[in-house]
Amino acid sequence: MTRPIGTTTWLDLATTDLRAAQEFYAGLFGWTFEDAGEEFGHYRMVRNSGALVGGAMDVSGMTCPTGQPLPSEWGVYLAADDIDVRLEKALSAGAQLVVPAHDAGSAGRFAVVLDPAGNAVGLWQAGDTEGYEFTAAPGSPVWFEVMTHDIEAAERFYTEALDAKLVPMTEPMEDDSFRYVTNGAEEEATWGMGDATGVIPEGEGGWRIYFAVDACDAAVDRIRELGGSLLDGPVDSPFGRIATVADPTGASFQICAMSEKAPEAG
Repeated sequence: MTRPIGTTTWLDLATTDLRAAQEFYAGLFGWTFEDAGEEFGHYRMVRNSGALVGGAMDVSGMTCPTGQPLPSEWGVYLAADDIDVRLEKALSAGAQLVVPAHDAGSAGRFAVVLDPAGNAVGLWQAGDTEGYEFTAAPGSPVWFEVMTHDIEAAERFYTEALDAKLVPMTEPMEDDSFRYVTNGAEEEATWGMGDATGVIPEGEGGWRIYFAVDACDAAVDRIRELGGSLLDGPVDSPFGRIATVADPTGASFQICAMSEKAPEAG
């Protein structure tokens, strides 16, 4: 593997209506979807102007261990050097196993766990597929974060299981009491972790993905035209104008117009 252990490396969409999801994301970002074939359950490889973004799969009719239908949602995977070793570390650090380690053909191996704070996260050991391509172009993922109601437990877990080197974010925030750390300093960081206490209701939160757009408000209008919805925002930030949105099947994600950064105070 060439990506550092614990860095964000893959993302995929579990959707209850694959056709509707494909139409939505093709209309919003221009994504194309390649069918991996029956051997892989017709998993789709998603590309943005040719660059690999992630994957998508149909989960209609599937249920979780509690018997409830699986929802439409985006999943995040972190890089693992040896998935069996990292999975053992994760379980020893308090994670719960959701999906045992599986081969994804020659592409790599994956597993999914719940971290001790209850947030689902995947592990990806690269084979032929290292992960998504870092382009920063509109329609590509540009940031990831986990919003957690037990940040101390989450910090311990990602440090012990995936060697995370968490540092406080140096960029000033409107609410200076908000606790936020990143997995490395500035340019090294690929994801962040925020304290969701008092920010997001209990039972919500988890991993979030930010996709780049040229203009946030115009993208929100397009999302609505395509049958999606606005959940929060748009708001200005030092990183760009952002909004939380959902596709027509209910899978939520963030959009970020990095060119629309809030002006610096002073």
